[in-house]
Amino acid sequence: MSRMHHPPHPGETLREDVLPALGLSVTEAARQLGVTRPTLSRVLNGHAAISPEMALRIEVWLGVEHGGRADVWLAGQAAYDLWKASQKGDLHVSPAHVAA
Repeated sequence: MSRMHHPPHPGETLREDVLPALGLSVTEAARQLGVTRPTLSRVLNGHAAISPEMALRIEVWLGVEHGGRADVWLAGQAAYDLWKASQKGDLHVSPAHVAA
């Protein structure tokens, strides 16, 4: 398996790209998303994952036409999670061999 590049946590994308583009504070973005400020802050700082519920909130909030597709946010989270798991390097699994 080839090494994956370091994908950003999707919260970083929200923090660095989306909120500044919309001119929103964390507090105002949290209000618009219908979550608490601490909840959004944990996501923005990579301490919490984009959950399916949060991805759907983002989709409604941004709109599909403006990069808000829930499946894209979840795919970004999955890519980040897979990369993080690959960095642990402590997987002790034997490869499966199928007899022909």
